[in-house]
Amino acid sequence: MLSARLGHFLDVPLSFIAKRIHFSPNTLTVTGFVITVIAAFVIPYNIRLGGIFIMIGGIFDMLDGIVARTSGKTTKFGAFLDSVLDRYSDAFLFLSLSYYLAANGNHTGSFLSLGTLVGAFLISYARARAEGLGESCHTGIMERPERLILLIFATITGWIIPILWLMLVLTHITVAQRIYHFRKMTH
Repeated sequence: MLSARLGHFLDVPLSFIAKRIHFSPNTLTVTGFVITVIAAFVIPYNIRLGGIFIMIGGIFDMLDGIVARTSGKTTKFGAFLDSVLDRYSDAFLFLSLSYYLAANGNHTGSFLSLGTLVGAFLISYARARAEGLGESCHTGIMERPERLILLIFATITGWIIPILWLMLVLTHITVAQRIYHFRKMTH
């Protein structure tokens, strides 16, 4: 939803910063991934600090695309690498949150986190499958930017369970939206 509405609106205001970054977009992608993995390892011990690491990793995840587009360094491999590492990042974060919740005796929260992870993967799969069949499928209310924002908010504020309920429902609604969108586009 944010991606569809805002697109690359930060490209212009952040282009002066992006042009001063001398790292390749792929280096930024990998750096953001490593920071996100660190966040996943921090979450079970200090959930708020983990949330701060998620935010820092998210900044790198945003910057890699801006640097690629503003410097003319977009590549198919870069887009592929970014997508794959985003899925790994999602897995690390939601599995870590699930572990944290289970370790604290909140098994419902643990299942909510795992259910949200399934929804996040299905959102990505639905888009990839639709694109593999020749149709664009960027629709939905709970894409990755929304999930990251809500996850950061949940970990920093401590409102984990209500946010996970919201994310669980909205991720699976997004999958349904993509199924409906694809059906409409192909009929």
